[in-house]
Amino acid sequence: MNTRSCDVLVIGAGAGGLATAITAKKHGLDVVVIEKDDCFGGTTAFSGGVLWVPGNRHDPNHSHDQALTYLRNECGACFDAADVEAFLQYGPQMVEFFERETTVRFVPTLYPDYHPQVGGGVDIGRSILAAPYDIRGLGADMARLRPPLKTITFIGMMFNSSNADLKHFFNVTRSLASFTYVAKRLLTHFKELLLYRRGTQVTSGNALAARLVKSALDLGIPILTGTPARQLLREGGRVSGALAQQQGGELRIEARRGVVLACGGFSHDLQRLQQAYPHVRRGGEHFSPVPAGNTGDGARMAEALGGKVDIRLQAAAAWMPVSKVPMAGGKLVAFPHLLDRYKPGVIGVLRSGQRFTNESNSYHDVGAALIEACADHPETAMWLVCDRRTLARYGLGYAKPSPMPLGPLLRNGYLLKGNTLAELAARAGIDGQGLERTVREYNLGAVQGEDRQFGRGSTTFNRYLADPQQQPNPCVAPLGEGPYFAVKVVMGDLGTFDGIRTSVVGEVLDGERRAISGLYAVGNDRASIMGGNYPGAGITLGPIMTFGYITGRHLAGVEQGLASADPAREVA
Repeated sequence: MNTRSCDVLVIGAGAGGLATAITAKKHGLDVVVIEKDDCFGGTTAFSGGVLWVPGNRHDPNHSHDQALTYLRNECGACFDAADVEAFLQYGPQMVEFFERETTVRFVPTLYPDYHPQVGGGVDIGRSILAAPYDIRGLGADMARLRPPLKTITFIGMMFNSSNADLKHFFNVTRSLASFTYVAKRLLTHFKELLLYRRGTQVTSGNALAARLVKSALDLGIPILTGTPARQLLREGGRVSGALAQQQGGELRIEARRGVVLACGGFSHDLQRLQQAYPHVRRGGEHFSPVPAGNTGDGARMAEALGGKVDIRLQAAAAWMPVSKVPMAGGKLVAFPHLLDRYKPGVIGVLRSGQRFTNESNSYHDVGAALIEACADHPETAMWLVCDRRTLARYGLGYAKPSPMPLGPLLRNGYLLKGNTLAELAARAGIDGQGLERTVREYNLGAVQGEDRQFGRGSTTFNRYLADPQQQPNPCVAPLGEGPYFAVKVVMGDLGTFDGIRTSVVGEVLDGERRAISGLYAVGNDRASIMGGNYPGAGITLGPIMTFGYITGRHLAGVEQGLASADPAREVA
C-alpha cells in the first residue's frame, strides 16, 4: 500500500472541492485533491458557470438588506439565518479573493433574479459569469478537463451562457452581422478541432472548472484523478484521512487538519432518489444530466461515521426538464431545456393535451410544477409543442433551427411530427382533442401577445431568454399552420439540494448536531442554503464557492467570526 500525508485531503474536484483546496493552500496548508473520475471539473464543467453572489463588485445593487429580504422570502420555513448571513458576508470577499489571487475571472451578466417580483428581488446584477478561457493554458492536463455536456454544444462548440453567442446563432439567416460572427466562430472552432481534437476556447462552467484547475495546479496542489475514496480513516476520535483506490493498488492518505467531502451530491444514487424525489418515489422516471459519478459517495461516507443526510427541503434537487437524445450505439444523453421554453410559439402540455404552467418560468419552477401536475399520472412527463415556423427560427430541444436538417431526429423518434395537431397527438400518445382545445384557447390571447392562463412574459426573467423582436410580448406567439412538432420531456436535475448536515463553517454534524472532528462537507454534498428553492441564476455555484472559501479558511485557522460546532461536544 502506498502512503502519503497532507494537512487537508479534499475528495472531489468540482468547484466546491477546488475552491476549498485553493483557499486552504493560499493560507499555508498542504493540500491533496482526489477525484474518482478520470477527469476533473465535476458537475461544474457541465454547468452554465454562473454564480449568484449579492454584493459582488459587479453588482450595482449592493444592498445586503435587500438580498437578505429576498432570501428570507425565497427560503420560507427553511430559512437558515446563520448560513445566509455567512453567504452574504463572505460571498463578495470570495469573488475578490479568487480574482485577486488566482486565474479565476468573472464578468457581469444581465440576468434578473428568477423571481424579481418577490420582495427583495432585482431585475439585474447579482449573477456573474466565469470569463472564457483558453484551455491550452492547462498544458498536458487539458486532456483531463471534463468536456462540456455533448447535447448543449454544436459540433463540440460551446455557447456563452450569458446569451451573447446565442442571439447571433438564432439570427444567422436574418442578420449580416450575426452571419459574420457565426462564420468567424465556426472557422476558429474547426481550426481547434484539427489541432487539438476539441474546442480550446471554452466558456460557461467549462471555463470556471478550467480556471479553478489551473489555479490549483499553479499552486502545486496535486489532483489525483481516477482515485476514488473507499473509506474514511479515524484515529484518536477524529477523521484522520482516507483509503483510496488507484490503478496501481490502494493508497492511504493521512490528513492532519481534516478531510473535506466534495463528491457532488447524490443525483445518481437510485436508493436515495426513491427517498428524496416524489416522482421517483411513486414509480416515475428521473434522467439526470449531471456526471454519472455523482452517486452519493460523500453522503454514505459521512453516514458511516454518524453524519446526517437530511431529506427535508421543499425540493430535494434543482429540477431540470430534460429530453432523451439517442446517440450512436443506442446510448441516450440528456438535453437540458434551458432556452426553448422561453421562446414565443412553444408551449408545454401534459398527456391530457393541457398546459399546466408558465413555460417561461425557470427550469426549477417548471420542473416543480410538472412534478405536482403529474402527481396522479403514471409518469412525470410533458411535451413541448410548436409549429414549423417556430421550429425553423428557434429549434426545439436538440433539434436545431433552420437550415440544420431534421431528418435524423425524426427517424430516431426524438422529434415527433404531424401535419395536424390530431396527427401529432396520436404520434406522441397524448389526447388529441385536449391538445386542439388547448392550442385554440391559447391562440385567442396569443394573437394579442397575451397568455391568459399563466401570464407568460409578466416578469423580467420571463422576457430575458425570449425573443425581443416578438412584440408586444417576447414570450408569446400563436401556433400557426402545420406541420407541428413535439419533443417529450421528463424530469432531471442540475444537482441535489438536500445533503449532509453541517455547521456554518462546513463541519459534518451528527444527529445531535455535534461536529464529527476532522470531517467537512462542501459543494453539493453539503445541504443547500436555498431552502429547496431556486432564487436566481447561479444559486448553486455562488454558495458552493463561498462556503468552500469559508471552509478552507477555517481549516487554516483564520478567524472569521462564524459559529462552528461546540468543540466540547465533538463526537469522539
